[in-house]
Amino acid sequence: MKPWRLTLTNQLVLGYGLQEYMDCYATRAATSEELAEFHSGDYLDFLKRVTPENADSFVQQLPRFNIGDDCPIFSGIWDFCTLYSGASLDAAKKLLSGQSDIAINWSGGLHHAKKSEASGFCYINDIVLAILQLLRYHPRVLYIDIDVHHGDGVEQAFFSTDRVMTLSFHKYDKDNFFPGTGNYDDIGGGAGKHYSLNVPLRDGIDDENYIRLFKSIVDPVIEHYRPTSIVLQCGADSLGADRLGCFNLNISAHGACVAFVKSFGLPLLLVGGGGYTPRNVSRLWCYETSIATDTEVGTELPPQLGDRFREYFAPEYVLHPRLGTDGRYENKNSKKYLETVKMRIMEQLRYLGSAPGVQMQEVPPDLLGCQSECVNKVKEDMRA
Repeated sequence: MKPWRLTLTNQLVLGYGLQEYMDCYATRAATSEELAEFHSGDYLDFLKRVTPENADSFVQQLPRFNIGDDCPIFSGIWDFCTLYSGASLDAAKKLLSGQSDIAINWSGGLHHAKKSEASGFCYINDIVLAILQLLRYHPRVLYIDIDVHHGDGVEQAFFSTDRVMTLSFHKYDKDNFFPGTGNYDDIGGGAGKHYSLNVPLRDGIDDENYIRLFKSIVDPVIEHYRPTSIVLQCGADSLGADRLGCFNLNISAHGACVAFVKSFGLPLLLVGGGGYTPRNVSRLWCYETSIATDTEVGTELPPQLGDRFREYFAPEYVLHPRLGTDGRYENKNSKKYLETVKMRIMEQLRYLGSAPGVQMQEVPPDLLGCQSECVNKVKEDMRA
C-alpha cells in the first residue's frame, strides 16, 4: 500500500500522455466532519493524535482500534488518510456535478476499514464516504469489488440498506485467507437482505473463466438492480504474480472487467485498492486509465519514462508482461463450481423484484456542501 505504487502509476500515465485525455485535479484533505459521516469520533481522534513517537501512550487503545502488524502506526498517518479520502470525495463530487462521466482515484479503494477500527492496511474507508455522497442524488449505487480480498468494510457499512448493492469477487477461505468473510450465504440483512452479493473463488482462476463469470453476473445484476451510478474497486492483488494474491489473472483480463462496467454508460467512480507488486500495480492502473479515457497505449513502455523509472519494470520492460503463467497456483475453480457460484447469485436476484425506490428523507447529508443550486450553477457554466 506504499505510495510508490502511485508514483510509478503517475509516471506511466504521464509517459503515455494520458493526462491530455482527461481533466486532472489536485486532491484536498477531507475534513474531520466529512470523515465523521461514517467513522466514529473517538477513532478519528485517535488517528489524528497518534504518532510513532507517542504510540506507547496509546497502548491501551491499540487493540480497540485493531492497530497492529497489518495496520501499523506510521508518520503522517492522519495526512495520508485525509488526502486519499478527500480525493474520493472530490471524485464523487465531479460525478454529481456532471463535470465527469468517469472519475478516478487510484490512491483510494481502502475497502476493509470499519466504522471504529482499521483493518487490512485500511484506516479510513474512502469508498463508503464516496458512496454516501453519491446517495445524496442517486437512488441506487452499485459497488463492485475485484480485489482478491473480500470488500468486507463496504459490505458491512451498507449491510442493511437496499440503496447500495455490493458485489464482491474474491478468494474465499474462512480459516486461511483474510478476511475470512464473503461466502455465498453472506447476503445482507433487514432492508438490505439479498443486496449483498458475494462470489467466493478458489486459487488460480484464469483470464477466460474470470471474464466469463464476471460478465455473466454483472450483466443481470445491473439489469435487475438498475443502479444509477457505479463504484468499481480495482484492487491489483487479483493479478497473477502478486505477492499476496493467489489468482492467475493478466492485466488485460482485469482491464476487461473495467471496460465491461464502463460499457453500461453510468456515472462511474474507479478506485484502487490492494496490490503488492508495485510494477504490476502501476501497469494495471495505467492500462485501466487508458480504458477509461478510450486511449490506445500499446504494449511497449513509453520512451518518455526515462531510465530512472524504466529499471523498475525489468526484465520485460512492457506494459503487459505474462502474469500467472508460472504454475504457482493451480486453477482450483472447476466449471461446475463456477456455474454453481453463478446460479447462487441468480437465486439472490430473484428475490429482488423491481428496483427499490427511495424517499427524500433517506438522502444522506451533503458531505461536500454540494447543494443542488451549486450543482446547477456548475452545469450552467459548462453549457456556456
